[in-house]
Amino acid sequence: MAHQLGGIYNLPHGVCNAMLLPYVEEENAKYVPEKFVSIANVLGYDVEGKSAQECAAFVVDSMKELAKKVGIPATLGELGVNDVDFDLLAENAMKDICAPGNPVEFTKEQIIELYKKIV
Repeated sequence: MAHQLGGIYNLPHGVCNAMLLPYVEEENAKYVPEKFVSIANVLGYDVEGKSAQECAAFVVDSMKELAKKVGIPATLGELGVNDVDFDLLAENAMKDICAPGNPVEFTKEQIIELYKKIV
């Protein structure tokens, strides 16, 4: 998803990743919350007795907090991204070489919804 934003809008890849990551991981957590337990632990969260969903929520909140602290834009609009491009962005994201690296295979509609969350 970040490759598409950078490619179409000539935006810095790191900024795009930092902006998208919490929302992508929030969606991933619906399907594979157990993957977030060790991340939460590394971030200093006391995972003992906590559910995988609680750990995932902590990780996502930590990502959002860090992005805010370091000045990552909060919305795609701040970067000049137009929602009329979401269909194209999503279509291209599904074909991206990095897509198989995500633990969940998102549909085009899910990707569009992720972009919409950050408008």
